[in-house]
Amino acid sequence: MKESIQKIKEGVIEGRHKEIESLVREICKTGISPETVIQEGLIAAMDTVGRRFSAGEIFVPEMMVSAMTMKLGLNIVKPLVTGQAGESRGVVLMGTVKGDLHDIGKNIVVMMLEGAGFRVIDMGVDIDVEKVVAKVAEIRPQVLGLSALLTTTMPEMKLVIEEIRARGLRERVKVMVGGAPVDAAFAEKIGADGYGKDAVQAVAMARSFIGF
Repeated sequence: MKESIQKIKEGVIEGRHKEIESLVREICKTGISPETVIQEGLIAAMDTVGRRFSAGEIFVPEMMVSAMTMKLGLNIVKPLVTGQAGESRGVVLMGTVKGDLHDIGKNIVVMMLEGAGFRVIDMGVDIDVEKVVAKVAEIRPQVLGLSALLTTTMPEMKLVIEEIRARGLRERVKVMVGGAPVDAAFAEKIGADGYGKDAVQAVAMARSFIGF
């Protein structure tokens, strides 16, 4: 079993996206539980990728390829997971704020969060305050992630937090913000719970919010 799981880990770490789907299918046929494939194979691989990125051993392109490879594998094994086992690590709602159409950074964060075992709902780009708040009220995520790449759209993050508070939802969700012009001081100023300078920090923050 360990050898099979190791093959999945290596496939994700090395970004072998053309092989990962067939590899996961074959391993699942051997009787290894889907949960084990996800936790000890796919998620463990992305943890390694995250550490290597933080250490400067790999860069964004390599991390993206690994994240895409992980997602392909996850798509194969997820339907095999029974009950709620695949959602046990929490729900994260993600979106790029109104007026901003940039999504590359957000998409990397989404893939990394999925690789860490979160259920991620991606609202996309150019999302206005009302839509964000309505979605928070509907799905009650543990974490809300807001992204902005333009300095002109950064104030939208503050408006979202203010409206969530006005609707009585603020205590139920942790808010993390990120994007090129955003920093920790801005996050604190607008009342966010944290700032992630990259996808690895975003995953670590989401984990700390939920407690794993």
